[in-house]
Amino acid sequence: MKVFMLALGSVTVLGLTGCSTESVTQCTKAAQATWQEQDAFQEELKAQGYEINEFKVTPGNCYEIYGTNADGDKVEIYFDPVDGSIVKEESH
Repeated sequence: MKVFMLALGSVTVLGLTGCSTESVTQCTKAAQATWQEQDAFQEELKAQGYEINEFKVTPGNCYEIYGTNADGDKVEIYFDPVDGSIVKEESH
């Protein structure tokens, strides 16, 4: 009985790990040497009217910001770090 329960638990754990509905936003596969410098990129966004509360590099190789846009709307934006284009944007 213990072996059966152990096997059932293992199958359940393995099954749940494959059920993730969350996907990673992929921005680029380019080498980091080709990316824009982070500080300069942030300064450029600020000059465009963005206020950055948080800036990070994501697992999908994006520059991601949390903050507000020039209109004062709260935003979460994923940028391609090579060319600076917006890959995904959410307003809150």
